[in-house]
Amino acid sequence: MSNKTIRKIIIILFSIIMMIVAGREFLIRLNQREPIVKGPGVTTIAKLSDYFEDIKGTIGDTDVYIMDGDEEGGTVLIISGGHPNEISGVLTNVLFIENANIIKGRVLLIPFANNSGFTAGHPGEAYPMRYTINTEWGSRWFRFGDRWTNPLHQWPDPEVYVHYPSGQSLSGFDIRNLNRCFPGRENGTLTEKVAFAITQLIKKEKVDMTIDLHEAEPMYPVINTIVAHQRAMDIAVFAEMNLSAYEGIRIGKELSPENLHGLTHRELGDYTDTFALLAETCNPIQDPCRGRTDENLLLTGKDDFILKAGKLGLLFVPFDENGSPVDERVGRHTSTVLELINSFSELYPDKEIIISNVPRYSEVIEKGVGHYLLEPEGNL
Repeated sequence: MSNKTIRKIIIILFSIIMMIVAGREFLIRLNQREPIVKGPGVTTIAKLSDYFEDIKGTIGDTDVYIMDGDEEGGTVLIISGGHPNEISGVLTNVLFIENANIIKGRVLLIPFANNSGFTAGHPGEAYPMRYTINTEWGSRWFRFGDRWTNPLHQWPDPEVYVHYPSGQSLSGFDIRNLNRCFPGRENGTLTEKVAFAITQLIKKEKVDMTIDLHEAEPMYPVINTIVAHQRAMDIAVFAEMNLSAYEGIRIGKELSPENLHGLTHRELGDYTDTFALLAETCNPIQDPCRGRTDENLLLTGKDDFILKAGKLGLLFVPFDENGSPVDERVGRHTSTVLELINSFSELYPDKEIIISNVPRYSEVIEKGVGHYLLEPEGNL
């Protein structure tokens, strides 16, 4: 055997070993879940499959955190992670889970609604797999995913996605977009089944108000906004006024379009008794004109290209050298959620919900998100 052949064999063997090592590391990271600390207000951790058994044992199943107050009142559901590349909603839900005390009523939280999407990155976008939030005691890591369900878990996409039950035609890939699949279908795709399970949860738990947390790119017109089903518009109006008057938070309000189907603020309001609302903040990592896509952009929200786009009047949100940092985005969400709950309680006092120990916008800006993250056992 010649030296040239031996070298080829060694190179091939080395390449196989490297592929095995890299593949093992990829699988570990793919299946690893960030630690979430059960806070003092959490009474039960259920599974979404408790409300629709067909998703049990699938990647679509996810945790539902239930927080019961000392006194009876209304019930609110807070959803995040419907789009796993929109991180401020997830972090807001984690802050509620780890800090909130429920004095009256009930709070249900689904932090990772599209669990499958957290196992994927968008092809060609160079998304980071995870990001880290610094705290006084160390750091906490969280998964960063794709907007859609992982195609490994649901494939293939049709040329045209026909929404059920409206029959509206949407882009084929939106069949993997959880926020285009409501109210869901029990014999549908994985994503439709997850949407159906959430709808069943709302019905079975008699959820009075549902708040879906999202982020959008600066060039998207529906941003820093509350979108409300027509039955929930009065709640949104009162919340908008209070956020502006008492916290200086400028936030818009939009009526949910009656002819755009599949979204939480439309279908949950139509097919259940819940008051359905959605809140958007800004996330520059989603913008098509951004520069380098990395953890720094995700957390600081600073980008020279988006800044230039702002100076050219191409953005729908104020944007300067300070960018759109994650503390600001989470703070907007915590205050918006609390104010929506307060407005609901004022309008429907027989279903009052009272929550304490959740930081508002100014507190999150001052101390940072990491200040409110608890240390997991073993500091994983």
